[in-house]
Amino acid sequence: SSLSQSCFLGPGPRPTAGAMATKPSVGYLGMGIMGSAMAGRLVDAGYSVTVWNRSAEKCNDVKAKGGKVAATPKEVIESSDITFACTSDPTSARAVVFGEAGVLAGITKGKRFIDMSTVDEECVKEIALAVTAKGGRFLEAPVSGSKGPALQGQLVILSAGEEALQKEAQPCFDVMGKRTFFLGEVGNGARMKLVINMVMGINMVALCEGLAVGQKSGLAGNDILEVIKEGAIASPMYGLKGPKMLASDYMVNFPLKHEQKDMRLAVDLGDKVGQPMPLAAAANEAFKAAKAAGKEDDDFSAVYETVKK
Repeated sequence: SSLSQSCFLGPGPRPTAGAMATKPSVGYLGMGIMGSAMAGRLVDAGYSVTVWNRSAEKCNDVKAKGGKVAATPKEVIESSDITFACTSDPTSARAVVFGEAGVLAGITKGKRFIDMSTVDEECVKEIALAVTAKGGRFLEAPVSGSKGPALQGQLVILSAGEEALQKEAQPCFDVMGKRTFFLGEVGNGARMKLVINMVMGINMVALCEGLAVGQKSGLAGNDILEVIKEGAIASPMYGLKGPKMLASDYMVNFPLKHEQKDMRLAVDLGDKVGQPMPLAAAANEAFKAAKAAGKEDDDFSAVYETVKK
């Protein structure tokens, strides 16, 4: 159950058509794998949604569901009560906010902006400062989960910043995710996301090494996965990715280039706080090798191909 349930999801009578009509108009910037899935769910839930993407054709899926398409982030901010963004990295996140006809150009007093991108804390703090300096309201809300959970509304939302805005956005978060955390000051969402993705990356490389050494020594890959499944180290990720890795199925849910970016940012966080990170550093090298081998646009589990060589 969600930490913060929307009033629409509580016990008692369902809202009337009149109450439903008071849903805020929503903007969504960035129609990648994650953004398009989240925006699509908001449209399906009855929200009026306006989207934008740098390459406009990526807006087509949400447009086909009934979403509107704007020409610039500024237009989206101006026409929406609350705007979300989900871009691929700090460079893109900054471009959407600070670029010509960007988010900042549309921010006026009271405008609500929620950035769901996975970025480092310096980037999110820079965006927060710029938005609030113009009188806007800001929340960071990176998510844990990939394509499947995004389509099913099963993401874990890691929010930080203005708590009142988190509460106002909670009905939207309940459409996109299964649980929302409020983690305090801006930057904590980014840090939590990096920690989670770092642990995920290390665990993925550990599985790759186990499958590689096991099979080279004569064990069957499926047997290794079955034994893992029955023990204390069983995890949804191993259950989901293991069989696909044995079948060389790397259809993308979470791109390898994004996992490597997160590993790099996590190692960098270790440098900043003086924490040795030997496992994260080693896993980062494995993802870098896979990237160099041309697997950057495959699923992050494709690191197996490089590890097992």
